[in-house]
Amino acid sequence: MIIRGGTIVNARGVERADIAIAGGQITAVGLNLDEDGEELDASGLHVFPGGIDSHVHFNEPGRTDWEDIAHGSAALAAGGYTAFIDMPLNNLPVTTTVDAFELKLAAMQRSAKVDFGLWGGLVPDNLDQLEPLVRRGAMGFKAFMCPSGIDEFPACDEGTLREGMKRIAELGSILLVHAEDPALLLEPAGPTARDFLDSRPPEAEVRAIERCVALSEETGCAVHIVHVSTARGGVVSYVGNVTAETCPHYLLYTDSDIERLGGLAKCAPPMRTDRDREFLWQMHFVVSDHSPSTLALKQGDDFRKIWGGISGCQSTRQLLLGQGRLELRWIAAFTSTNIANRFGIPRKGRITPGFDADLWIVDLSHDDVVRREDLLYKNQFSVHENQKIRGKTVTTLVRGREPGSGQFIRPGARS
Repeated sequence: MIIRGGTIVNARGVERADIAIAGGQITAVGLNLDEDGEELDASGLHVFPGGIDSHVHFNEPGRTDWEDIAHGSAALAAGGYTAFIDMPLNNLPVTTTVDAFELKLAAMQRSAKVDFGLWGGLVPDNLDQLEPLVRRGAMGFKAFMCPSGIDEFPACDEGTLREGMKRIAELGSILLVHAEDPALLLEPAGPTARDFLDSRPPEAEVRAIERCVALSEETGCAVHIVHVSTARGGVVSYVGNVTAETCPHYLLYTDSDIERLGGLAKCAPPMRTDRDREFLWQMHFVVSDHSPSTLALKQGDDFRKIWGGISGCQSTRQLLLGQGRLELRWIAAFTSTNIANRFGIPRKGRITPGFDADLWIVDLSHDDVVRREDLLYKNQFSVHENQKIRGKTVTTLVRGREPGSGQFIRPGARS
């Protein structure tokens, strides 16, 4: 295939060029390529490297009434994503053993529309499983410093975190951390959204991240802080071998929006202040933290009983484009290139010869809003409904083909 005349968006810049594809990989990039093959006219269109969402919960096997792999991965493809890494909780059994990993891998191989990796879990009783999970192909590990909301996936005490980090460092892997200090979290004083916000103060995130940084320095473990919500948390995250991500809901909404948006906006950590939101636009990793449920679990008069998770993986890139705040090259970097580099995802994240032909071809002249009827999730709703978006997907290519049969990604070298 030859993609002719598109505007190519890479993390390093934007250029008009053709792209030649053979055997699922990019073989050449340049103007007026003298290549044979089926031609796709991309004149007037932009071509991004396929997005990589390293933080999704597709809940299969187990809670497939909330979301499943087929619907979730189809939604990603519709939004320009060609790969994802699935989290180890919300599915049953949780992915903290090799046996559970095998069950989840088999489900992915049956149903994933795009390429995929799998996180393993670090919990208090599975230190002996870390090495076997790495050998089996786990992309890395996820741990919680506070209750996860899933009984089967308990939080790590500091002793488990320290020992887990030592072993993960020796294995050359990486640990993702939900960083909120449980000592600073409170039971909500009442049923309102404001009560919930007050129960999870920003200091809980900051203190937990500071502890993660100290443990990383002590153990030599690579650490990645998930879904940072505060400016201070973002500042203290980038020390040594520690990185951090944020999510569209922290870039678009603040604590003042939660009462208006209701249960659809409940997540942990919660949305913060205008100042926090402004700072987080500088973060170098943006992922969805797609954590869906049934609509019934997001409704009710008692905010304490509402499921804390956001459905949003289909819209991440279009939401970022719709705000008009980031250069196109930064959107390519924050949603693809940086993620591939940090987690060692081979041959993905760039439009360059030798890399997989993972491409999002998009018409940026198209402006719209998120509409419920366009969402491909198993449960068609999102807090982002009616939010401004930019870009209409013309086609998404996974290794040069339309999405349909994803391949398992094993980690390579990280940067």
